[in-house]
Amino acid sequence: MAHVPEAATAEFLSLANVNVARGDNVVLHDINLKIATGEHVAILGPNGCGKSTLIKTIACECYPIVKPGMNVSIYGRSRWDLTELRKHLGVVQAGLPGEQTLRTSGLNAVIAGFFSASTLWPNLEIVADMHARAREALDRLGSEYLSNKLVGEMSSGEKRRILIARALVHRPRTLLLDEPSNDLDLAAQRELREILRRLAREGTGILMVTHHLSDILPEMERVLMMKQGRIVADGPKEEILTAPALEKLYGVPVQIAARDGFFYSW
Repeated sequence: MAHVPEAATAEFLSLANVNVARGDNVVLHDINLKIATGEHVAILGPNGCGKSTLIKTIACECYPIVKPGMNVSIYGRSRWDLTELRKHLGVVQAGLPGEQTLRTSGLNAVIAGFFSASTLWPNLEIVADMHARAREALDRLGSEYLSNKLVGEMSSGEKRRILIARALVHRPRTLLLDEPSNDLDLAAQRELREILRRLAREGTGILMVTHHLSDILPEMERVLMMKQGRIVADGPKEEILTAPALEKLYGVPVQIAARDGFFYSW
């Protein structure tokens, strides 16, 4: 019988009694969370509530306070080499990784994702398979036309495609997206949602932080709400995305409408 890697079958995420400090401030408090492999989840909450810190904790960019009962498990393991973890987990931040990226072609910027680098520096060892997988990632997004275009000459929507392609080069099982629609116009937002819906249907798990209800894809059946560093609601989106719940979360009057599997608020 062929060996099946542990990460291919294990639960994606299990957090128990997790507290995280940034500087002298504790910004996540007693986080308990389980997410299945392949599950699609959205995280909502006001600015400063800890959403991005939660994403960074899952990506092992921030570390929990060690205390009795605390546990972090990603794909069934409590310890990871970050290079190995990136093969299973793709992270899409809100901005590009550095100014050098702007002077890099789309294809090279995607290849640089293998090294979490801003561009292809001379000391990096690049093999043929990296080129092939970078082109594959661009092809999945319908973005082959960006291969030779400089990132600095791209629109905001095209740059976001490059960021997602960088995250896909390892063929990860899960994508973490931190406010992916920021700075995008209406057309680019629509393109982004279509891309993410296609990835979700192909089986890539998606965990997304957002401020916009319209970013929550029809494929996302579960929503978390965060406030002041705590998860205050977690459940099916039809139960979580209600006007009273959103008014309590954001402290302002809210109206909600649903259409074609998407939710909208004003």
